[in-house]
Amino acid sequence: MYNMLTGVDLAKKEIQVCVAKSNKIVRNMPMTPTAFSNWLATQKPMTVVFEACATSNYWYQCAREYGHDARLISAKLVSNIRQNQKTDKNDAEAVLQASQLSNVNFISGKSKEQQELQSLVRMHQLSVKHKVAYGNQLCSLLLEFNIKLSPTDAGLNSAIQSILEDAENGFSAIFREALHTAWHQYLKSIELVKHYEKSVARASRASEACKNLMKIEGVGPTNAVNLYIALGCCELGVFKKARDAAACIGLTPIQHSSGGKVRLGSIGKNIRNSSLRANLVAGAMSAVNQAVKRDSRTKKDEWIKGLVERRGKRCAAVALANKTVRTAFSLLRNGTDYKAELLSA
Repeated sequence: MYNMLTGVDLAKKEIQVCVAKSNKIVRNMPMTPTAFSNWLATQKPMTVVFEACATSNYWYQCAREYGHDARLISAKLVSNIRQNQKTDKNDAEAVLQASQLSNVNFISGKSKEQQELQSLVRMHQLSVKHKVAYGNQLCSLLLEFNIKLSPTDAGLNSAIQSILEDAENGFSAIFREALHTAWHQYLKSIELVKHYEKSVARASRASEACKNLMKIEGVGPTNAVNLYIALGCCELGVFKKARDAAACIGLTPIQHSSGGKVRLGSIGKNIRNSSLRANLVAGAMSAVNQAVKRDSRTKKDEWIKGLVERRGKRCAAVALANKTVRTAFSLLRNGTDYKAELLSA
């Protein structure tokens, strides 16, 4: 059915399309986005491989709507495969060649719902960065005048209000006006963070998959959305098993195996999506703290307590985050509901 293979190099104004049939390139030509969309609509079902980049998810969805087998491939892999100089023609041909490698790992494409959820999370993350930056700048500038204050919102508010109300502290009217403007900008950033938090919470409650994921210990709205985005597209077999998903997120020990000897090291520091792992571990740490304070209700509570006694809270939090990813993978893959296994009476 998919006897034609097409490699696509995407750009804003021009799209390079390289078509191969029976391992022979029959076309490698540029198209406008409109012409490429019309071309996809008129072609018989084929395998279309896009280099993962901006707009790749849009074209991934478009190709699937027209009945094609659409896939995304790593831009780094394409760069390593590309021969000769970097041109659109060579890039499209490299996409085609990289997709034919044995055991190539394709990137999971996102649905429109997942793209919307991801956008909400990114907006929230950026608003948090802006809030922290505004607060740090205010604290640092005031410290230059030997004004020491607490970095909390209440401490910052108390110090700035005191400065603005004290007419005898020697500050000029221009500086007071600028400080007042900066303070209101900081307050607006706080309101923006709260607004995006509510938006993420509403969106997660509106998604059945996210609602189910939030039943897992240590998974709130943000972690539910992140897990759904990272693991929600399983139809192409991006992750064959749950351990692969946990390893991709960076929650399994790094292997240093050679000569038939398996050596497992520590959890790696350098991973692609550090914010996802950080959020999962933070949520797991919250669940660990709650589990050690109360009587065990489930078998997972007993497992957490035993792990805390043997290895400490930090190790237990990472282990719980690992288990959370594996559980989420199983729920999304099998379409089942999460139910914690209660202790027998």
